[in-house]
Amino acid sequence: MDLDQLAALRTPEGSAALTAAAGLAGGDPLAAASALRAAGVPPTLAAAALTQAELRHRAVGKFGPAAAGMFLTRPGLEQATRRVVADRRAARLSAAGVRTLADLGCGLGADALAAARAGIRVYGVEADPVTAAMAAANAAAAGLAELFTVECGDATAFDVSRVDGVFCDPARRTTGTGRRIFDPRAYSPPWDFVTGLAERVPRTVVKVAPGLDHALIPAGAEAEWVGVDGDLVEAALWCGELAEVPRRATLYRAETQRHQLTGSGADEAPVGPPRRYLYDPDPAVIRAHLVAELAAELDATLGDPSIAYLYADLPTRTPYARCLEVTDVLPFSLKRLRALLRERRVGRVEILKRGSALTPEQLRRDLRLSGDAAASLVLTRVAGAPTVLIGRPVD
Repeated sequence: MDLDQLAALRTPEGSAALTAAAGLAGGDPLAAASALRAAGVPPTLAAAALTQAELRHRAVGKFGPAAAGMFLTRPGLEQATRRVVADRRAARLSAAGVRTLADLGCGLGADALAAARAGIRVYGVEADPVTAAMAAANAAAAGLAELFTVECGDATAFDVSRVDGVFCDPARRTTGTGRRIFDPRAYSPPWDFVTGLAERVPRTVVKVAPGLDHALIPAGAEAEWVGVDGDLVEAALWCGELAEVPRRATLYRAETQRHQLTGSGADEAPVGPPRRYLYDPDPAVIRAHLVAELAAELDATLGDPSIAYLYADLPTRTPYARCLEVTDVLPFSLKRLRALLRERRVGRVEILKRGSALTPEQLRRDLRLSGDAAASLVLTRVAGAPTVLIGRPVD
C-alpha cells in the first residue's frame, strides 16, 4: 500500500471496489481477483481493495463492526489494541482528568480513536506516511476527525507541553521485514525517551510487549498485563499520577466481563504437596507476578516454588485460573502412564505442561491411546521431581 493506492481507495470508484471485495473476502484470492477484474476494476485497484477486504475480515475480532470501514496494514493490525482494551484505557484516562492527549506512534489509530470516543482531544504522531494517512482516514470514517488529528513526523520532536496526557506505543517490529523486536532498547521511539516521558508529563501510559522484563519497569509505575479470553495480549505501564497499584492483571471474558487482580508482584506463595484440585492461572496473572495473591484467594499452595500451578482442597470459582480435579499424581514414567491410560480406556487427552521438557505432540504419539474416555494430563515438577497429574476439568 502506498499513498496513491490509499487515495484511489477513497474515491467513489475505490469505495465501490472495496464494497465488491468485501463480498469476496475469505474465499479463493485468485478467483476474487478475477471477479473484480471482470467487473471492470483496474488490476492495481483490485489488488489494493482485496488486501483491505482481507485485513478488515481479520480485524473484526479486534474492532468489531467498525473494522468494515477501517484502512489497515498487516503490521499495524497485529500491533493495534483491541477495541475493548482501548476503550477501557480511554475511560481510565478520562476519569483521571486527561482532556488533551498526545498519541506518540499512533499507528492506525486504535487507541486514539478510543480516546476520542471518550471525549479526549487527541494529537497523533506517526513516522510512516502511509500509516499516518490511514489513521487520519480512520478518524474521518469514524466521524472523529475533529477530535483526532494526525501529523506525520518524529514522535520525539512533539511538544508534550501542549497536552495533559501522553500515550506511547513504540514500534516493536522492524521496518520492512516486520520482524518482532524483543529488546526494548531497540524500540522506536527509543526506550530512554519513552521512559522519560513520565518525568515531563505526569499522566503517561506506555504500551509494551507482554514479555517485558520486570527489571525495566520504571520505579513507581503501575505495570498492567492484559488478557482476552485466555490469551495474553499486551502490557501497559501507567506512570506518574496514573499509577494506582504496583501490579495489575486485567482479564476480559467474552468482551462483556472484566476482572482485575492487583498486588505488589513481590509476594511468594506457600509451597506444599499436590492436592485434589489444580489451578492453572491465566497467563496475565503469571506475567504480573500475582500468583501469590491468587493463591491467597483460593487458599492454595504451589507444588514447586518455580512452577505456577496451584493446588487446593476445594474447587473455587475464579476468573483468574482454570481448575482441574486431580485423580492421580505419578512420578513420570511413560510405561506406567501408558498402562494406566490403557486400563481406563482413555483415547483422548489434553496435555498441559509447565516445567517439563517433554513435547506434548511426541508424548501423545508415544502413549498410543485407544478407547472412548477422555482425561487431562499435566506435565510438571513437584518438589523438583518430574511428575504427571491425571485429572478432569471442573466446570
